[in-house]
Parts: sequence; structure tokens; C-alpha cells
Amino acid sequence: MTTDSAPTSPQPAGAGADPDAPKGSQRQFRFPSAFTVLIALTVAVWALTFAIPAGRYDTKDGSPLPGTYHPVEPATGFWDRLKDLFLSPVNGLYGVTDAETGITTPGGTGSFAGAAGVFLFILAGGAFITVTMRTGALTAGVARLAQRLHHRRTLLLVVLLTVFSLGGTTYGMAEETLGFYGLMIPLILGLGYDRMVAATVIMVGAGVGTLASTVNPFATGVASDSAGIGTGDGIVLRMAMWACLTALAAAYVVRYARRITDDAARSLTPLTEDDLRIKDEGSDAVKLTSQQRTVLCLFAATFLFMIFAVVPWSDLYVTFLPTLGWYFPELAALFVVAAVLVGLIGGLGEKKTGNAITAGAGDFIGAAMIVMLARGVTVIMNNASVTDTILDALQSAVSGTSSGVFAVLMFMANLPLAFFVPSSSGHAALAMPILAPLADFAGVSRALVVTAYQSASGWVNLITPTSAVVMGGLALAKVRYDQYLRFMAPLMGALLVAVAGFLVLGAAVR
Repeated sequence: MTTDSAPTSPQPAGAGADPDAPKGSQRQFRFPSAFTVLIALTVAVWALTFAIPAGRYDTKDGSPLPGTYHPVEPATGFWDRLKDLFLSPVNGLYGVTDAETGITTPGGTGSFAGAAGVFLFILAGGAFITVTMRTGALTAGVARLAQRLHHRRTLLLVVLLTVFSLGGTTYGMAEETLGFYGLMIPLILGLGYDRMVAATVIMVGAGVGTLASTVNPFATGVASDSAGIGTGDGIVLRMAMWACLTALAAAYVVRYARRITDDAARSLTPLTEDDLRIKDEGSDAVKLTSQQRTVLCLFAATFLFMIFAVVPWSDLYVTFLPTLGWYFPELAALFVVAAVLVGLIGGLGEKKTGNAITAGAGDFIGAAMIVMLARGVTVIMNNASVTDTILDALQSAVSGTSSGVFAVLMFMANLPLAFFVPSSSGHAALAMPILAPLADFAGVSRALVVTAYQSASGWVNLITPTSAVVMGGLALAKVRYDQYLRFMAPLMGALLVAVAGFLVLGAAVR
């Protein structure tokens, strides 16, 4: 599955062509696929590691200690780095980081650094979606829902985006969103919109929620702990940010949806023949059978249980619900079991269920490989010992400023680091012990530093090609990266201004 599947507009033969040019020489430029973008980025980052000096911070309990940055001799030579480049996809899948050397290698001893869990989760999610589709229940259910909500589709978009935003702000919903594309795309197409609307309802919703995390344990929790404060510190400002930014994002997506409804030619992702078929199916009168209703109930229950299983209820002070602490291994197993149950209950039988599971995993292998490539970029930087050097330069850039300027600079300084370290928890554990103490000298709360960090991380991860969530989601939605960037550019500017305003307000209140 690639991100460059959108068709180009056909033109009459000879239109705009040079009659003297050789036949076949006129080719329309097409933006490279997600694979090409990530491979080029991997090579570029690898080349930069030779220009950036190697350095390390001393660490305690896995966190860097302020004032301990020092240059180091690179742990790897040219041929070792060349091998790292060669093995980066493998390291991105199942690399292991050695506790003493900090080097990530396949089959090593230490902490697991690869994306194998996410990889398997995507394949299992693809299997589950495909099995459900082959029962016919999902298509019939989406068509029925589209009929019922056709005259309230704007409200539906707002509600769906808000739900994903809630997932982002409470538990950092990110890779988990990849399992929802198979459900959302036929629904949104059935409502008369395009794939861009389907992709952004999920991606922008969860992304803006994560940007304005309130109690997200993977961003706010890790960062607050590293900064020496409680997760609840600064929550009032973050709740206000979440409400305002979610409303801003919803208004932007709805505006685009209404625009393409009025004029289909303004769509950034024109409908293909397959999209039109799905749309037509969604407009037909459908009556669900009892078997299909059962399948849909199991389908919905699987996603609801997935959300329940990953939310840290104890961190949200919800004491009457148990915190299961499930992550990608458990979620992958959940999808596999659910796929088998759906296939058997839906009447596919043993053989067709097995074939559907295999086909579904195959359909999603492209998105899974994109996750693997994205993780490999981070491994290259880690093995070259340049991440701490970048962090030290950022620390120097934000020292000695006034409180309002300091808050905005903290946000800006975290932007490049968020690009190179797309993991919010990894970014937090790396940056907060260094940057949080600087707040004491600027006269602002350390909670504001946490808010600035997570806003920068969330802002960058809305568009960065090093994010498995962005590239994998676009691959699943069949939306090209350049199309997505065109859609996001105005919204990114509006979010940048809004976040800066909230940070200045937070510094002023302090």
C-alpha cells in the first residue's frame, strides 16, 4: 500500500505537449511515495551524523543530567555507520539497545528499541478489518449509518474528530489510530466527502489532542516526572488549550469538507473509481440481517475494549475501573482473536476466514514497513551519538530570556528535537531534565516547560515524515504526503500562533 495512488486528471491527447518531443517524453511530476521519502531522509540523516559532533550527557535512571554534556569519541567508525545505514530497517523493526554502549543492533542484549510490536499490530488490524469487510457487515453497516446521518454529517465530523482528540489528550492516541482507517474511510466516502477528510478526522483529531495533552501518560506524565512536578500541574492551561485547539481543528476540517461538497474540483484527493463505488454502495438502501448486526456489535466492542485496555484509568483518578496497561502485543492478539470470531460468526467458515486474515495482513504490510523505516532513522542518530549534541545546542538557545519570550523559545527549541525524536516519551525523558530547570531562572513554572515541550512534539508530529503515525496513516488512507502538506499548511500556521498565545498567557499568569 503506497501513498501515491491518487490518479492524475486525464487530458486530451496532445494537449499541452510539444509536437516535436519524442513520444512518451511528456511525464507529469508525481511526488515520491512514502517509502522514497523515508529512504531519502534516512540517507540524509546518516550523512549529517558525520558533520554533527558526537556527545553524551551523563544519565541517572535513564535520564540525562544537566551540565554533564561532554564530547565523546564516536562509538562507531565509518564502516560501522555504513553497516548501521544498511541495517537501519532491521534495527527499526527489532533492534536492541545495549545498556552500556548505547548502541542498537539486531539480536543484541538490553532494552528493545524496534517497532516489532507496532508492526504486528498493523498486520493484525489489517486482518481484522479485512475479515469484517468480507462478511459484508461493515459495508452494510456503514451504508446504513451514512443514510441515517446524511443530513447531519457536519455534526458527525465534529463528533468523530473530538472523540479522537479525547484519545490523544488522555492517553496519547497515536499508533492506535492506524486500526481505525478501515472503518472511517468507507464511512466518510459514503457521506459524500473524500479521503482527505477521512484521514484528517483521525490524524488531526488525535494529533491536536496529543498536542494539548492534559493527562497523557506518555507525554505529560513522563515529562512531568522528569521535570520533578506532578502530572496535574498546569492542567488548567492545558485543558483550555485542548478545548480551543480541538474546536479550531474541527472548524478547519469542516470548512474543507463543505468546500469540496460545493465544488468537487477543489478536492485535494479526487475520487477514484473505487471511491465512487464505495460511495454508491453507501447510498443504496440497506437492511441489516441479525448476523450482520452481531458482527457489527463485535466489531464495535473490539475497538471500545481496545480503548478501555490502553487508557491509564488510575492516572485519571478513575478508581472504579481497572487499569489493564495493554500495549501493542496485547492489542495485536486482540485483533487476531476478534478476526477469527468475526469470520466464524459472519459465516465465512474456517477456510475463508484464514484466507481473509492472510489477505488483510498482506494489504497492510506497506504501512507496517513504513513504521519500520521511520524507527530506523532514530536508531541511526542514537548509534552516532549526535542526539545529545543537538539537545545541548537547544539548551544554549533558550537561556537568559524573559518569561514570555522564554516560554515561546522553549516551544521553538523543541521543534527540531521533536522532528528527530518523534517518540513523545523519548523526547520527554531526554529533554525535560535539561530544559525544565531553566524555568526557575526565567521565573516561570516548570509545568509551562512541560506544556511547551508537548505542544512542540505534537505540532511537529502532525506532519513530520519521521512519524510512523503520519506516514503509516497516509499509506492506509491512500493520501499522498504532498497532498496532506497542502491541506495542513494553513492549519499548522493557525496552531502555531494559538499555542504561542497560550504559552505567553501561561507565563503572564505565573
